[in-house]
Amino acid sequence: MHTSRATIQSATNATIETLLNRRSIRKFKDEPIDDDATATLETVAQHAASSQFLNDWSAIRVSDPAIKARLAEIGNQPYIATAPLLYVFVIDEHRNARIAQRKGIDPTSDEFHLKYSYRFTQAQNDAVLALHAMETAAYSLGLGGVILGSLLNDIPALIDLLNLPEYTYPVLGLALGKPDQEPTLKPRMPRSMQFFDNTYPADDDGMLEQLPDFDNKVHQYYDLRQADRPVDAFSDQIVSVSRQGVSGKTLLDKAAAQGFQLDK
Repeated sequence: MHTSRATIQSATNATIETLLNRRSIRKFKDEPIDDDATATLETVAQHAASSQFLNDWSAIRVSDPAIKARLAEIGNQPYIATAPLLYVFVIDEHRNARIAQRKGIDPTSDEFHLKYSYRFTQAQNDAVLALHAMETAAYSLGLGGVILGSLLNDIPALIDLLNLPEYTYPVLGLALGKPDQEPTLKPRMPRSMQFFDNTYPADDDGMLEQLPDFDNKVHQYYDLRQADRPVDAFSDQIVSVSRQGVSGKTLLDKAAAQGFQLDK
């Protein structure tokens, strides 16, 4: 039996309220984030779960205005350059390769397995978990932020800009600051469309029963980035994105240039 929304609202605390009220902030006040808050956010990120305790992620804190401006160009989002606190989270097996090398393992040999696809995906997961922990902590401190997948528009340029060495790979960016806008909460999919009991549902029609209502709610939502019109219905967004070419965004060649072997 699914838990009702009313039950969720009665089972709450400050952490839950922070998560339920999360929204992307793309306009920040021109105020710096103090060193204590920054240290707290970074420490929180370090306390996220880490597969096999390999700590195989790192984050580049970007403060150089020229680098921030270039990141804004890569992401095609000018507000990136204005973020008081800006990070790029990366898969980092480079550090572990150097550690293993000191213990007599040649990272270029077949003995070094941290360059293969399993560890690549696990390290990517770890980086995302750390980023999400930092973002949640930031919101709990009254800050706002936005996750920047747009930085992956030009992965080779990003790697070059940040001087990322072999066995590293960019995952996501995170811009943080004091909010200077109040976007409305974006509608969320009905839980019955996303949470299933025991197995994936065989009845597609039943799973999509509430789709028309969700389409309508999404269509009524106004995004501050296009405040003069409602956004497309969810179904229409799926159709549009499903037709977008992504051949230039494949990981295999770009990851191989960083030393990873995703075919193993």
